[in-house]
Parts: sequence; structure tokens; C-alpha cells
Amino acid sequence: MKVSERLEKIPPYLFAEIDRKIDEAKAKGIDIISLGIGDPDKPTLQPVVDEMHKAIDNPKNHDYPPYNGTAEFRKAASDWMKKRFGVDVDPDKEVLANIGSKEAIAHVFFAFVDKGDYTLVPDPGYPVYKNATIFAGGTPYAMPLLEENSYLPDFDKIPEDIAKKSKIMFLNYPNNPTGAVADLDFFKKAVDFCKKYDILLCHDMAYCEMTYDGYVAPSILQVEGAKDIAIEFYSHSKSYNMTGWRVGFVAGNADAIKALGTIKNNIDSGTFKAIQQAAVAAFNIDKKYIDELNNMYQQRRDAMEEGLKELGWDLKPSKATFYLWLPVPKGMTSEEFVTLMLEKAHLVVPPGNGYGRYGEGYFRIALTKDVQTIKECIRRMKEAGIRYN
Repeated sequence: MKVSERLEKIPPYLFAEIDRKIDEAKAKGIDIISLGIGDPDKPTLQPVVDEMHKAIDNPKNHDYPPYNGTAEFRKAASDWMKKRFGVDVDPDKEVLANIGSKEAIAHVFFAFVDKGDYTLVPDPGYPVYKNATIFAGGTPYAMPLLEENSYLPDFDKIPEDIAKKSKIMFLNYPNNPTGAVADLDFFKKAVDFCKKYDILLCHDMAYCEMTYDGYVAPSILQVEGAKDIAIEFYSHSKSYNMTGWRVGFVAGNADAIKALGTIKNNIDSGTFKAIQQAAVAAFNIDKKYIDELNNMYQQRRDAMEEGLKELGWDLKPSKATFYLWLPVPKGMTSEEFVTLMLEKAHLVVPPGNGYGRYGEGYFRIALTKDVQTIKECIRRMKEAGIRYN
């Protein structure tokens, strides 16, 4: 049985080899601490769970949902955008419910990319941007995210012939894996570039509420005229500890929303209405719940960064996400370093090159363990003699 050519072009999933090594270590009785996958370790916020209990008992929620999401959910998403960013989006034409942003991100490439088309994707970046381009028959063009540019792509470095053949640009701020942030001046440059070349600008905002030290993440739709060419992807996964619930929304340009909706109509049947009802409760949740989560992650960030500084890493405090993006010690590759961490300290961290070739020389830490466990991680590194210099 021969699989499709497109499947053969997809590189091995980032965590597959790591999972294999974890299983081998656990089989030997080794206590492994994983700082790999960005999956919150705390339960879904209680008001959301309480609403789900009510929603699931309502028989009206047991049939097929509307393809574009319930009117209540789309209206709540629109109201949240207005309250959070001051942005107006029409809940009927400019908002689309999704089964978590990952599926919508993957499907948007099928709506706009044909064979021979290019997409502009960040590198390092969320692997779905590149892989979904390949699935759709397109060619991904890497926009390097370099430390010297604060992990922002340099649009002037994109060759004009590539720009003219590009259908989609993907951005993601606050950023996975680097934790970088962007301001409205940068977003305006992105909007102007995409208008010049008639490119759909897609912005992944999965981490918009995970911010620290007073930083507030802006929406690309706050840029004047952005809705002419841009859509923004939102997920409940990280903001409300709802990774397993699979719910979110896309907002922005009405034509792009319609095109994405057409793909989804032919592939999925929407999100369970009870989950959408619970997700509405998340939109309206008391801000204290978000603040408590962010304070928790900030304490973890501080503990990890303090420990890493003792081991020689020179760090600036991360302003957003629950990731730290760090250089590996000099003279080592990303793969060599993460293997050392696993074998000597029994810690799991993903290699930077798993997020793209410009991630080589780095590794990522997910702050998904409590402060005590983070201190144990630092202790293990010290004991194993793992330092930056």
C-alpha cells in the first residue's frame, strides 16, 4: 500500500522521537520530567466546567450544530473582540467557529493555495503552517525569525518573485516557540506588505491572553484597513485551560471567512453545541481567573529564568506565552543538547530545529510544571553539570 506523495513530503512529527526516548527511559524506571508539550497542567476554569454541566443535560444541544457556529457563540466572540481590542466584527459574516484553531489553520490553506502557489511562513514556527501548505500542494517559503530582529520577520528580505506567487502569510504573536511579541507598528508593515501583493494575512493569536509584567497583546485587526486582507485565529485552549475541548474562532475579512467556511462545511460538522455554550462562559469569565493563571505562569517563569541564569544563560524576562526559547551551549547542536538533557538530567525539552531550520541552535521550555518541579529541574541540570558556558 503506497501513501500519497504529499504524505511522503511531511517530516516526522516533532515529538514522535522524543516520545520514543521517554518510553525507553520510563521502561528502565527513570523518573522523567517533561517540559516539552505546551499543554496546561491545571484543570479548565471552574465557571466553564459548571456551564458545561448545564449545557450537556440540555437535549437541544445534542443534534448537529450550525456549520459556522451557534449564533450565541459567534455573538459572544464578536462582543469579546469589541471589549478586548475595540475591534468590530460582524458575527454573521466575519466570525467562524472552529474545532480549536489548529484545524482552521490547516484548512485555510486548502481554501486559498493551489499547486505552484507559495506561502510565507515563520521559521521557527508552528509546524502546521508549513505542513498544511504541503498538503494543499503549495510551497512554503521560510521567513527567518532571528534573535537580532527580535524574532520578527524582515519583509524586505522576501524576494519579489516569491511575494508575487504567495497566497498566504502566517504570523503568530505572542509567538510559539520563541515567546516573542509584536506591536501595531510591525502589524501595519505586515498589512501594507500583504495589500501590495494581494496576500491573505493570517494571524495566529492562540496565546493572546498569556501575558506578563503589564504587557497586553494587540490584535492585527486594530490596524486600519487590516480587515481588507487579514483574518485572526483564536483558541480557547491556552487562555482558559481548554486544550482538550477543541473550540475557538476565526475573525476578520468576510470573503476569507466564507471561503474557509466552505472548506469546513465539506470536511467537518462543527463543534458540539454544549462546548460552544461553555465557551461563551469563558468569554464572559471574571478577569481574576485569567490574572491568577498569568500570575502562576509568571512565578514559574521567574523561577526557571533565575535558575538558568545561575547556569550561565543570559536572559531577558519573557513577556508572553508559557515558553522560553533558549540557545544551546556553544559547540552543541539542538539534537545533541536535548539528548544530553534527557540522558543526564532526565528532562525532556524539544530541539529548536523541530520548528524549522532557523531554530537550530536553540531549545524550548514549556512552563507546564509547578515551581517546585521547576526548581528540581534546575537542581538536576546543576548535578549533571549542564551549563551554558
